[in-house]
Amino acid sequence: MPRTFVSVVFFLLFLSLPLCSLSQPSNSVYNTFLKCFSKKTKTPRAQIAKNVFSPTNPSYSTILRAYIRNARFNTSTTPKPTIIVTPRSYSHVSAAVLCSKPLNFVFKIRSGGHDYDGLSYVSDKPFFVLDMSNLRDVSVDVPSNSAWISAGATLGEVYYRIFEKSRVHGFPAGVCPTVGVGGHLSGGGYGNMLRRFGLSVDHLIDARIVDVKGRVLDRRGMGEDLFWAISGGGGGSFGVVLGYKIRLVPVPPVVTVFRVEKYMDSGAVDMVHKWQYVGPKTDRNLFMRMLIQPVTRNKVKTVRASVVALFLGRADDVVSLLAKELPELALKKENCTEMTWFQSALWWDNRVNATQTDPKVFLDRNLDSSSFGKRKSDYVATEIPRNGIESLFKKMIELGKIGLVFNPYGGRMAEIAEDATPFPHRNMLFKIQYSVNWKDSSAEIEKGYLNEAKELHSFMTRFVSKNPRSAYLNYRDVDIGVNDHGKNSYKEGEVYGRMYFGKNFDRLVKIKTKVDPGNFFRNEQSIPTLPRKL
Repeated sequence: MPRTFVSVVFFLLFLSLPLCSLSQPSNSVYNTFLKCFSKKTKTPRAQIAKNVFSPTNPSYSTILRAYIRNARFNTSTTPKPTIIVTPRSYSHVSAAVLCSKPLNFVFKIRSGGHDYDGLSYVSDKPFFVLDMSNLRDVSVDVPSNSAWISAGATLGEVYYRIFEKSRVHGFPAGVCPTVGVGGHLSGGGYGNMLRRFGLSVDHLIDARIVDVKGRVLDRRGMGEDLFWAISGGGGGSFGVVLGYKIRLVPVPPVVTVFRVEKYMDSGAVDMVHKWQYVGPKTDRNLFMRMLIQPVTRNKVKTVRASVVALFLGRADDVVSLLAKELPELALKKENCTEMTWFQSALWWDNRVNATQTDPKVFLDRNLDSSSFGKRKSDYVATEIPRNGIESLFKKMIELGKIGLVFNPYGGRMAEIAEDATPFPHRNMLFKIQYSVNWKDSSAEIEKGYLNEAKELHSFMTRFVSKNPRSAYLNYRDVDIGVNDHGKNSYKEGEVYGRMYFGKNFDRLVKIKTKVDPGNFFRNEQSIPTLPRKL
């Protein structure tokens, strides 16, 4: 048989192989890593195999899928990690870092949260995943008003452990209980008490991290610069955050929640317009989130605007307050429900009968549950005029699906310096989240919804912050710039770096260059190192 014919047949067979098989790891990579991991942890290989998984392991898919919260990155064609490590101790984390470095794989860190664009478990280059979900201890110490919370814990677990010990302590963090502590806090962390207490990172006392040399460092060991960087600058750029010591905050025995909806034909435009002047400036004990969504009502396309609120006080007081400041809302006492702070956390998780709900539901991680979605963000520095709100509503009706979430700042947020933490947006009036979800896996449908998000984001350019146009780190958005895994990436890193961190970006780059000069800890939107001088 002629050589040419054999070569052609072989080439055609090669092309016909599934792409996933071309990216499967060789046993040598897994064995090399396992041997190193066993040596570093002084643990038999048979035991380590329970925490280090290759694609041939029967548990691999289950572990990978467990904390994928966006179905867009849970397909057969999505790139898969060569190895998944699920550490159960600090020594496991240290060994994972030291054993990965010589293999030259991208090292992804996943704390079990939402990660809207999948940066913690997807890469276009060969990669490992360090899944922190087993490190989930939460230790609450009421006498000292503090708690140690591990990076792999969820916010629901944190809230439940506080509830176990006290009815008058809380922590200002996110409203979704399945968000992971590691990503939430290292990216700033906000929730419905931010106007009273600021961000989650404003209440950090200490932290533990594994650095690029495999050392376990606390705040004293890592120094104030690195502690500052992981208090809002994204832990995945600087090391592996193991956990944080947080300061608990006092909450009243009774708080009030309410939800009020209006449509375009019942005053929604006026309410949203006026909200901008009230939400960021009212009593700091009041947080009023604004949800804006295109809907069909009585067979007519319209926009629904909903105020969802937490007031750290009694219903009578907030009704009286808003009768003066926001009469367009027409809040009545029957709209309000009084409950404990922990019950309010359940209510914000869409558990309407929060006072009757078993608190242990917050220990449910809701594994392997996801829908298709996209998120983007913006900040508003000056109020949008009324005709701007009208034009926004018309645009949302035209697009048909994508919704907006307005989160008011002011109060304690505006009192903290922009460089106190890496989070720079404290003086903004409010933050916008663009949100769209869908159920169909069709690539064409996905493209349509992604374009819808981009189009509304572009439409809002005239109304939002400028120079730079700001964005929130924890709503990762790969549309605003891609870091090519640390290779000549400073220029690209500046694009999203300025949007996420403003003037604080320069300090973050200097710290990154000092603590991780080889840029081992990197992802598509990590902090770059300074360019090397020729």
